Amino acid sequence: MVKLRLRRMGANDQPFYRIVAVDSRVKRDGKYIECVGWYDPKPNPSKINIETDRAIYWLGVGAQPSDTVRSLLRKAGILQIWHESKLKNQKETKEAE
Repeated sequence: MVKLRLRRMGANDQPFYRIVAVDSRVKRDGKYIECVGWYDPKPNPSKINIETDRAIYWLGVGAQPSDTVRSLLRKAGILQIWHESKLKNQKETKEAE
């Protein structure tokens, strides 16, 4: 199963995370499939940069976000876009029937 989760980078006391699509059996900082964005928790407010189209693609093919990544996607507004597109597709299929 593919998961969207954080990959820790940066020096001691300077954490920096990449949001990556990865096989669930791979260790935290192991090989990943694709980097979808990054998250920097140190500045106030924290900085988040996520490629919307790639995140929606991975959610669409069944990737499961971790709890932390899910909250970051919610803050960035990507989960709302994804849910709206799912509802739109469902309405279109009902109308086609």
